[in-house]
Amino acid sequence: MSNLLAKILIATGSAASIGFGIWHFFVPKMWKWYSYMDAQATELIIAVKAINIFFSLTLVLFGSINLLLILGNNSNRYSLIVVLGATSLLWFTRVLLQIIRPQGSVTPILQYSMLASFIVVFLCFAIPLVAML
Repeated sequence: MSNLLAKILIATGSAASIGFGIWHFFVPKMWKWYSYMDAQATELIIAVKAINIFFSLTLVLFGSINLLLILGNNSNRYSLIVVLGATSLLWFTRVLLQIIRPQGSVTPILQYSMLASFIVVFLCFAIPLVAML
């Protein structure tokens, strides 16, 4: 695999990860997550907020780190393999979760477009990773 193609794939996956991460910061409000919870369950609401912030920030950070590694002049093969491996595992887990316990199942087109998106992002990281190994 050419170095340019690997960079394009990783940059595309990174942009998608960052985009999903930023978008996910706003998901609870857009989808009114907390209206489904008892207002007196304050610990649950705090926990869901914390998990969502942690998840969203993780996507933004992994996407940014991948971009910095492929665009920077000081990265090495080992560091790129480690981060690509972690990012691939993260997105592979999301693909599996969408298959096992799909979200968006109220509308099949949403459910399967989410699955397709997750697979594409996973492949953007996994293909260069496999090529580097």
